[in-house]
Amino acid sequence: MYAHIRHAVLACTFAGATVLAGGCETNPVTGRSQMMIVSEDQAQSVSAQAYTKTVSQARRQRKLDTNSAVSARVQTITSRLVAQAVKISPASANWNWQVHVIEDPNVNAWCMPGGKMAVYTGLIAKINPTDAELAQVMAHEISHALLQHGREKMSRAVATNAALALGSIATGVDLSGLENVAMVALELPNSRTAETEADRLGIEIAARAGYDPRAAISLWQKMARLSGGAGGPEWLSTHPSDQTRIANLQKLVPKMMPLYEAASAGDSRAGRRPRGER
Repeated sequence: MYAHIRHAVLACTFAGATVLAGGCETNPVTGRSQMMIVSEDQAQSVSAQAYTKTVSQARRQRKLDTNSAVSARVQTITSRLVAQAVKISPASANWNWQVHVIEDPNVNAWCMPGGKMAVYTGLIAKINPTDAELAQVMAHEISHALLQHGREKMSRAVATNAALALGSIATGVDLSGLENVAMVALELPNSRTAETEADRLGIEIAARAGYDPRAAISLWQKMARLSGGAGGPEWLSTHPSDQTRIANLQKLVPKMMPLYEAASAGDSRAGRRPRGER
């Protein structure tokens, strides 16, 4: 399977070498070349379909938390983050942003293309995050969507099947009917590069929203304790090691503090309390 992915990525490097080369784009925020077989409209369309099914299923199973204090807390934090996200990426102002809390023991949260988000109760229960730490989680996931990592993963998922990838593109077949591609992409791991990009943008979004960037450090320290160091060597993982991630974030904190302090000063003038603790 991964051989197909490597070939598709090489196609981005050698423009014109294969039909996949037409799907390479340069990300305007990071400057990185990304393989984009699936269009942004298609990515958002299939994500909306998959999200609706996921939420509906959770509601039928009575696993959708809509009225609790946890849900209200997540909604409040997310709304502040989204307000900053649309300033960084004005196009996302047109997204139908949504977030739900789902009863699931896994430590997880995600944001699909188009701003469709979920937080699992396992993350709240096992990490016990402060507001600022939870903001770091959600800002990180929002950043994946802003940086089009979900769309990139969908393209990777499509590229793993050469017949589908090459045949669909060559004949102009609409990929928007492939409802499952959104969930397949959601389950695929992000690359180390994508994770690092989301860490960088996420800590900035959270700081601009008035959440202490130092919470990114304490969050990943909690994550490291939860994993018990069982993640294995970094070179065997698609994600940065906890130690590498924490070290990178520590370098970013001094740059983010002025943004946080400016947002906090604005809160003080408006009579709002700091958003870092709970």
